[in-house]
Amino acid sequence: MPFDLICLDADDTLWHNMRHFAATQDALVAMLEPFADAGITREALEACEIRNLRLYGYGAKAFTLSMIETALELGGDDVPASVIRDILEAGRALHGHPVELFAGIDDTLNALADRARLVLVTKGDLFHQEAKLAASGLGDRFSGIEIVSDKRPETFAGIFRRYGAAPERSIMAGDSMRSDIIPALEAGAWAAFIPQPLAWSHEQRPAPTGHPRFVELPSLAALVNWLDHAEAA
Repeated sequence: MPFDLICLDADDTLWHNMRHFAATQDALVAMLEPFADAGITREALEACEIRNLRLYGYGAKAFTLSMIETALELGGDDVPASVIRDILEAGRALHGHPVELFAGIDDTLNALADRARLVLVTKGDLFHQEAKLAASGLGDRFSGIEIVSDKRPETFAGIFRRYGAAPERSIMAGDSMRSDIIPALEAGAWAAFIPQPLAWSHEQRPAPTGHPRFVELPSLAALVNWLDHAEAA
């Protein structure tokens, strides 16, 4: 069966992302050593991030605010202003980290674009995602760019309508079971899970075992051969 639309995630699908967040979290742990051990700091930060999603959404700005809140939660009035300044500086560095493409992404996108229209579907802060896309040099590979606050079944259903693609002839590829795979399947599309190390626990869900439109692949490049076999079937 031929595919008309290939939707691709950005962070940790086209370029490295979570390792920068992990390094920033390590820096916060070191800053807060006088107030809490590493495990407590990490747990408190994750709980704060999840609690703040409804207020700040996803991305480096939201992460920075959650780091400040975590520092005040663990250290209270004893946290010096210098620590808050250091957290803000860590947040600025996170926001400005270089965009490092995964190996072979250029060739992979060229091959995928030969098979169907490409649409980038990414969530997070609009300004930061636009900046990363511009720095990546990949923007002209896509027929459309969709930067959304979250990925839900209705998000994908709307995208399929806008691009005139039937869900059953569309596929979403990404590294998040929660955001890329499950909602795309629920919207009636196919989904290719490409796991990456350092995945945030909030984005992890059990794989939909036995689902007829789900596939797990070792890399985005592997999607090219999978599509060829799927279209020949």
